[in-house]
Amino acid sequence: MASEPLTTSGYIKHHLVNLTFGQHPDGHWGLAHTAAEAKAMGFWAIHVDTMFWSILLGALFLWLFSKVARNATAGTPGGMQNFVEWLVEFTDSIVRGTFTGRNALVAPMALTIFIWVFLINAMDLIPVDWLPQIATLLGSGLFGMDPHHIYFKVVPSTDPNATFGMALAVFAMTLFYSFKIKGFGGFAAELTMHPFSSDNKLVQMVFMPVNFLLEFVSLLSRPLSLSLRLYGNMFAGEMIFILIALMYGGGWIMGIFGGFLQLGWAIFHVLIITLQAFIFMVLTVVYMEMAYQTGDH
Repeated sequence: MASEPLTTSGYIKHHLVNLTFGQHPDGHWGLAHTAAEAKAMGFWAIHVDTMFWSILLGALFLWLFSKVARNATAGTPGGMQNFVEWLVEFTDSIVRGTFTGRNALVAPMALTIFIWVFLINAMDLIPVDWLPQIATLLGSGLFGMDPHHIYFKVVPSTDPNATFGMALAVFAMTLFYSFKIKGFGGFAAELTMHPFSSDNKLVQMVFMPVNFLLEFVSLLSRPLSLSLRLYGNMFAGEMIFILIALMYGGGWIMGIFGGFLQLGWAIFHVLIITLQAFIFMVLTVVYMEMAYQTGDH
C-alpha cells in the first residue's frame, strides 16, 4: 500500500485489520505489516489494540468507581456520586428481579459487565480516523514504522476475539456453579432427562441421547449468542461509520451530507451501544440463574 494510492476498498480493509503481534514464518516475533501477515500468525497472535483499549477502559472504570466510593458522603451527594449510585441501584434491581439464588458475586459482576461493555462499545462514537491517525503519527514518528502498515482498531467489541473471550468467561462461571449447586449427577441429569421424559425406564433410556443432543446444543448456544450478538451489532455499526467517512472524500456537498448522516447515526448508535451492554448483562444474569436452578424448579 505504500506505493499505491489508497482506494475505497483499501481504506475499508485498513480499518478492519487489528494491530497484530505474533510469530512470523521465519520464527521471529513482531508486529504484522500486512493483513496477510496478521492472518498467517495464527491462533497465538495478539491483537494489541483490542487488548490495550479493553484493559485501559476496564482500568478507567475501576479507578472512577473506586474514586467515587472513597469520596462518597452521607450528606448531599455530588453529581457523579448520584450517577454511580443510580447505576448500582439499577443493576441491583435487575439482578434481584432475575436471579433467585444467593451469590454475592452476581450483582458486582453484572455491574462490571454493563459498564465495561458500554465503555468498550462507546469507542465506536469516536470518529473512525482520529485515533488511528494518532497511532500512525506515533508509530511512524517514534518507531519509524511505515504509516501504511500501521493498523489500529479502537472498538474492542468489533473484534470477535474480545466478545468470545468475555462470553467464554461467563460460560465457564455458569458451568462452575452448575456443578457446584447441582453436582455432577444433577448436571448430567439436566442434560439427559429433559425435555423428553417417561416413567418407563426403557423409554427414558431411548430418550437420553436425544435429550443430550438437544440440551448440549442449547448449552453451547449460550456463549455463541452472547459473543456473536455483541460482535455482529457493533461490527455493523462500525462499518456504517466507515462508509459514511468515505463520503468526506467526495466533495463538499457529499461531505456536508455525510456529516449529517454521521451525526444522526451517532445519536441512534448511543441506543445501540447501551442496549447491547444491557443485553449482555441481562443474559449473563439469566445464565447464572439457570445454573442455580435444580430439578425442584
